[in-house]
Amino acid sequence: MTGRSFTSVLLTLIVVLLPLRAVAGDLMMVRSSQSFPETMLALQESIKEHGYTVSRVQRVDIGLTRSGFKTDKYRVVFFGKLEEVNELASDHPEVIPYLPLKIVVFAEETQTLVVTANPIRYLSFYDNARVRTLAHRWASDLNSILDDMRTLR
Repeated sequence: MTGRSFTSVLLTLIVVLLPLRAVAGDLMMVRSSQSFPETMLALQESIKEHGYTVSRVQRVDIGLTRSGFKTDKYRVVFFGKLEEVNELASDHPEVIPYLPLKIVVFAEETQTLVVTANPIRYLSFYDNARVRTLAHRWASDLNSILDDMRTLR
């Protein structure tokens, strides 16, 4: 990846994953030694094993390429638990911009990077016990999912 394309990918990550109040230091990231397709498949399997549903996989590389940037494969995986998303959307509509959870996957030469925002950090400013409880569980699940990606063989 060139310096310009890596910078554009990083900026896109921040925009996609970190609505307004979080900072880049709050990212959770691992490198997988597996290829991009193998990592994407394993990620979606791990998400399902943790009880979540993958709602969408968005290709971001196409838009970046159309804008003149050279980039490797780049996807955003959206996922969640329908009942939790519906509950929070109904009871706490202010958290809707953060739903569903997102993980970004992109190829960087021979490795694949898996990145997400820590929900504890970006939901910590909500003074609600239910939101904080979910944020802590989501962070724990995300750590476990990222550990699965780190240990792919």
